[in-house]
Amino acid sequence: MRIHRRSTRVRAGATIIGAAASAALLLTAPSAYADDDEPSLDELNAEAEGLEEELDGELVVYDEAKAEAEKAQKLLEKVEEQYETARGNVTELAAAQYKGSGIDPAMEVVLSGDPEQTLGKAAMAGQVSHNNGERLLALTDSKAELEEASEQADAEFDEAKEIVDELKDKKDEIKERIERYEAEQVPEPPEEGGSGGGGGTGGGPVPERLKGWGFDGATPRMAAIRDEIIANFSLPYEVGCVRNSADDHGTGQACDFMMSAGGSMPSGQNQQIGQNVADYAKSNADRLGVKYIIWEQRIWDSRNPGAGWKQMEDRGSPTQNHYDHVHISSF
Repeated sequence: MRIHRRSTRVRAGATIIGAAASAALLLTAPSAYADDDEPSLDELNAEAEGLEEELDGELVVYDEAKAEAEKAQKLLEKVEEQYETARGNVTELAAAQYKGSGIDPAMEVVLSGDPEQTLGKAAMAGQVSHNNGERLLALTDSKAELEEASEQADAEFDEAKEIVDELKDKKDEIKERIERYEAEQVPEPPEEGGSGGGGGTGGGPVPERLKGWGFDGATPRMAAIRDEIIANFSLPYEVGCVRNSADDHGTGQACDFMMSAGGSMPSGQNQQIGQNVADYAKSNADRLGVKYIIWEQRIWDSRNPGAGWKQMEDRGSPTQNHYDHVHISSF
């Protein structure tokens, strides 16, 4: 599936709450790759960088839209509360008038007081009654306007979220394609004189005795690493690669180069072969695409080469502690 580049156009609209909520529209652009032309690793990396920049920009829009939606909702809730209070006051006055003498309740209170203050109280009571009605009408209008603004802010937030989610999906897809490309990419052969100096097949057919469990299931990259080591070193035991596990063996991105049998500690000579294999994989990690190496309860990770060989916890046996085999994982 081709990855289409997208460009964004930010749309901003003023709402009655006095703030702008932005959302973005994706405009589909033609694919940078022809249908019959697979992108190179450089093109995929460039695509990933472009998506990263685009996503960063859209996340700003997303955060702004989310803040505006939350602000609009809070204002709406406040006005709705005031609206319900005002409506309750007017309803109580109307109900009292209906159940009572038919006189406005406010006027009834006025007339029951001191006659000398009746006119002043009547004017005040009429104004209160009028103000309650006017306040309810004003709140009704404000409530309707804020409902519309809140719906608009929510729509803009939903739109921004949809764009961000789409870009994240595109980014994840590109990342998967890069990983798959790297796994399938076969490393360049070593330069003349770059052998391990330990014998081996010299690039000839792999002896059947060296084909251990899952030998043929390794990825093209891991298979190339495996075969180069077999060509350069006289390995004492088989090489196993794919097995049912959740680590790199499960994906064919790792092989174990056995230095002994039956879980025993290797002889001094075989221990040296294992060390040479580990050193060779480490020295050629960039060219071969080695991800990490485990040997003698230590791990070396090409993603953090400055850390060197790091000691691992004791797992209880020569096999679990990688004393009887060199584990090599590839990208």
